[in-house]
Amino acid sequence: MKNLFLLSMLMLAHSFAIAQYKKDGTPDMRYNSNRQMYGNSYCSPSYGTTNPSIDYQSSYVRNGTYVEPSFHTKSNNTNTDNWSTSGNTNPLTGSLGTRARDYSNEAYNYGQGQVIQTGPRGGQYYQNSNGNRTYIPKREY
Repeated sequence: MKNLFLLSMLMLAHSFAIAQYKKDGTPDMRYNSNRQMYGNSYCSPSYGTTNPSIDYQSSYVRNGTYVEPSFHTKSNNTNTDNWSTSGNTNPLTGSLGTRARDYSNEAYNYGQGQVIQTGPRGGQYYQNSNGNRTYIPKREY
């Protein structure tokens, strides 16, 4: 009986956590907690060039550790519109991007003196001193 009660309480608490998001995974701004977290808007600024296609990853437990829910841009084989790219701002954290844009002059500073290879899905990389692949912004050969 105690287990059933505990399970029902957990399900109830989980339903309240999910209730703060719309069906499309965006935060429901009618809740004060979402307004405090995202300000008046959770969207990217209108002047930015970030990817408008966003996936919502709900919370989960992995190896006994709770992982907070988060938003991710959908992959589109470019880094021009990612939040970590130079000139863009992450709307959730407010942090500025530092990664060079694909085919920019700054992209040529990554992996200088290394043999640049192209992976099976189009990413460019070089082998670092540990033998691991270090992916770099795309550039012309």
